[in-house]
Amino acid sequence: MSDTAAPKPRKTAARKRKPAATKKEAAAAPTAAEPLAAPRAEPVALIRVPLSVRWRDLDAFNHVNNSKYLSYLEEARLRWMLSVPGQGLDDHIAPVVAAANLNYKRPVEWPAEVEIELFVERLGNTSVTIGHRIVDARDSGVLYCDGNVVMVWIHRGTGRAAQLPEAVRLACS
Repeated sequence: MSDTAAPKPRKTAARKRKPAATKKEAAAAPTAAEPLAAPRAEPVALIRVPLSVRWRDLDAFNHVNNSKYLSYLEEARLRWMLSVPGQGLDDHIAPVVAAANLNYKRPVEWPAEVEIELFVERLGNTSVTIGHRIVDARDSGVLYCDGNVVMVWIHRGTGRAAQLPEAVRLACS
């Protein structure tokens, strides 16, 4: 048996609770997850790009390698950017991909014709979130992949976020 007694539990001071916010105050208070732009009922369609699956896109499992989906999406975004006056670039400002989210739904096998659909999910002050779907060209109900890409416009010299160019904002509206 030990000569030392067990330590006594520490008492903590009771914290004063803040009164609960009224419904009106709660509705007016901004939250960190609140988007900068109002959510859209219908996404703004940007472009539909048909592409042929190439033999070299296949991997050892005889279906399109997951990395090729990013190439397909890049091709569609570039074709869309070509339709934007000034293409959202100049000597000082250019877009970069800040995030890419791809949800692989089913494998694409060769031969195949696919369509890449791009649409606006969110329009911010310095960025646009472009939703995407890769579907069968003959049956858009066959979904191979969906997700989104966040593009941020930056100052080339500083690497800091830049205001979204007006031509891009108009193309996304």
